[in-house]
Amino acid sequence: MKYVISEQDSKKAKVPHEIFLTNLLGNHILWFIAALGLVRSYWQPLALVPVFSILLLAYTLWRARRSREVDSWFVMCHWQLCAGRSRVFIMFLMVFGLVALFGWVGYTYLGMKEVAVMALIGGIGVLPVMVTVLVLILMESDALHQAAEQKLPNWMIERYPNPDIQVVEE
Repeated sequence: MKYVISEQDSKKAKVPHEIFLTNLLGNHILWFIAALGLVRSYWQPLALVPVFSILLLAYTLWRARRSREVDSWFVMCHWQLCAGRSRVFIMFLMVFGLVALFGWVGYTYLGMKEVAVMALIGGIGVLPVMVTVLVLILMESDALHQAAEQKLPNWMIERYPNPDIQVVEE
């Protein structure tokens, strides 16, 4: 649904989606690929990927919680939408971390071959994260467009109702 929202609130509602897209596109795709090329000489650029990601995800979750108290209804809804997707991404990253840990334990203590560990980490760890990143990029791009168009998904309105808001179109 489309609402009567000020231009300022529409711009503020785009901020969480821009932050999350920066993390996904800039950090997890562009910076990660560039850092992989340097990893044999310098490991530090690759180590910045999870550090930067954790900082942005933590900020998004903190700001979404704070948004319930300080922002307008429309801006708050977009922060909550982005925070929910951030939690999904965190969950997939944690699963990847567990798979990588299991691969390390298997290689170090259980005698798994290096090829088997790479297949495990790549197939069960990396592939779901890559698919999740691509799906979240599409979803966040759409949410960014909805924020610019002063729209919200119907399920967000059911979750965070506001009887005082004026609907422009259904």
